[in-house]
Amino acid sequence: MTSSSPPAPASSGAPRPSGPLRRLTARGRDEAHRVSSPLELFFDLCFVVAIAQAGVELVHAVAEGHAGNGILNYAMQFFAIWWAWMNFTWFASAYDNDDALYRVVTLVQVAGVLVLAAGISRAFQQHDYLVVWIGYVIMRLAMVAQWLRAARSAEGAERTTAVRYVCGVLLCQVGWLGLVLLPGPARPWVFLVMALAEMCVPLYAERGYETSWHPHHIAERYGLFTIIVLGETVAAATVAVKSAVDEHGALGELLPIAAGGLLIVFSAWWIYFVVPIHGHLRANGQAFLWGYGHYLIFASAAAIGAGLEVAVEHAVGKTHISTLSASAAVTLPTALYLLTVWLLHSRHFKVGIAQQLVLPVTALLVICCSFLGDWAVLAAGFVCSAAVATGVMLTARMVHRERAAGATAPAG
Repeated sequence: MTSSSPPAPASSGAPRPSGPLRRLTARGRDEAHRVSSPLELFFDLCFVVAIAQAGVELVHAVAEGHAGNGILNYAMQFFAIWWAWMNFTWFASAYDNDDALYRVVTLVQVAGVLVLAAGISRAFQQHDYLVVWIGYVIMRLAMVAQWLRAARSAEGAERTTAVRYVCGVLLCQVGWLGLVLLPGPARPWVFLVMALAEMCVPLYAERGYETSWHPHHIAERYGLFTIIVLGETVAAATVAVKSAVDEHGALGELLPIAAGGLLIVFSAWWIYFVVPIHGHLRANGQAFLWGYGHYLIFASAAAIGAGLEVAVEHAVGKTHISTLSASAAVTLPTALYLLTVWLLHSRHFKVGIAQQLVLPVTALLVICCSFLGDWAVLAAGFVCSAAVATGVMLTARMVHRERAAGATAPAG
């Protein structure tokens, strides 16, 4: 991550292959044609395994009428997944040299997330966080190793930043032991305190030196992870519908949920990628707010899939909740996704009150769809699709007016 201070100079150009081991030095922020590497894409796919496990447990909790505890546990598990992914992403944007040691340490982080994924069920059902903590420690110690390599190759303020990251991450791992050692009622407070502490580490570490992350690369990495999470949502909903049809043959009850879910996911993809956010990142130094805010985007996108599974199970009579609760399992995360995308992306590119109001009003209408019974998901899908169509229409009208004004200006 980075602070809002002006970027420090960094070496430009991609790392040059000169052997299996190379110095881990900063890459240039002005590097041309910077794209995600195959290792980063593999890294993302492995993280989706943990997200899928968290989603499955959220489905079980909501379907059994324990939505409050389920959402709290989901938020805690998802934070561990998201924070480890995000720290690696910003570090890789600044320092990825793709040598043999860098690859091995990254694969160790992948192993850590798989260990974490294996412990998610125990954390949800038995409140046993030991396996989750072990997986998280593996990921974070691997990140410490990367920062130590960066510190060894750096000097001055850059080296100080790397050392601060090392110390901050290690101290936070000690604090997370509270989830393992303290009694159950204290654990939500431990999570809150430690989550804030983790997010303060980059703020402290980069006070005097700003790591040379690449705006276009960062925007692409976040976009790719959004696509993967939305794809997991589609996959989870598809499996749920298939199982329900095979076991109960309730195709008529499931078609509105399936159609509405697809419309929601398609609209979610459209709304996220309608604007090129990397220009905004380069311009105004709001990288902390943008990067941290994606916790809500990623978590709500994954929760939409869990909500669709709950709606499917409710349609075939496998849940112990009301129709309103089953509908809200889809509509509330959808509304949260729309609002956070608007706050982080869309509002910076909207012109006029009409364009600015499209997504907030859509989020409100989606929440209202919760009260439409069995047609709630389908109605929410239509509302999201209408928001996309409205946004396209308003943009087209604005472009038409600008062209007309440009054509008449020379004549005037």
